Amino acid sequence: MTEPVDLAAAVSILDTARSVTVLSHVQPDADTIGSGLALAQVLRRRGVPVQVSFAEPSELPVSMRGLPGTELLVPAKQVAREVDVLVAVDCGSAGRLGALADRLGGARVSLVLDHHRSNTRFGMVNVIDENAESTAGLVARVLDAWGEPIDRDVAHCLYAGLVTDTGSFKWARPGSHALAERLLATGIDGAGITRTLMDTHPFAWLPMLSRVLASAELDREAANGAGLVYVFVRREDTVGVRSEEVESIIDLIRTTSEAQVAAVFKETRSTSGQWTVSLRSHDSADGSPGVDVACVAGALGGGGHRYAAGYSTTGSLDELIENLTRELAQP
Repeated sequence: MTEPVDLAAAVSILDTARSVTVLSHVQPDADTIGSGLALAQVLRRRGVPVQVSFAEPSELPVSMRGLPGTELLVPAKQVAREVDVLVAVDCGSAGRLGALADRLGGARVSLVLDHHRSNTRFGMVNVIDENAESTAGLVARVLDAWGEPIDRDVAHCLYAGLVTDTGSFKWARPGSHALAERLLATGIDGAGITRTLMDTHPFAWLPMLSRVLASAELDREAANGAGLVYVFVRREDTVGVRSEEVESIIDLIRTTSEAQVAAVFKETRSTSGQWTVSLRSHDSADGSPGVDVACVAGALGGGGHRYAAGYSTTGSLDELIENLTRELAQP
């Protein structure tokens, strides 16, 4: 049974906070950044000293630089080592904070706001709603419980998280469209936000796609016959493209009809032989539940949702595939 979501616990901590650090996960997406900036703007409005950060990469992805509140972002090395309240948004584990995980120990109180089922409850207080479509949606509910209005700038950030984590509402849940309508009613440009975050790429994206997609492999027998499609993205493939362009690959290969599971192995730009892996799955044609990639990722040191998860790993290409297919074969 799903645990009840204690919004009051989050409100109690935020309402009395004297200083706050908001941390997003490494390789940030619009849900973690949008949620963090939305919360930080409300805290600033209340006169609370607040800073927002993430461990890596060193700069915010270009597609998110137009989000309101980015002036509250500070480089990782400038994040205070001691703070009254530390809030981790959209982070399933302390490891997802990267090098900033050590800031947890310097906080009087650590609060985790997240929607990943695999969350390890690494905060002193954990407000987790695995039924939420996005952490942005959870933050909106926290603000409502707090009695804090959602103005246009806060709505912009929350909409960024909502539209991206629902895949432009392809994976919307009950309440997703109602929240979208409420946010749009503040006057934000929903179409423009979506276009900037999801449908705008530099030309270098196209030749990168041609190289990577040409190497795609299909294993029809993987995952006990459900099928696996995968690609490798090597460091040399990503020269001249942004991290968000690389992240977009998973949404292309997941459309393969012959495989219920899709994987993108991305070599880290900083260290050869280290990889981050994105996993996606979907229900079978007859409507039966698809592969739970959160369990697969969890066994490999990561986590996520049933249909969207990830992990980090090392090894040769053959070892990477062998390890993944072994876990996919588990009942």
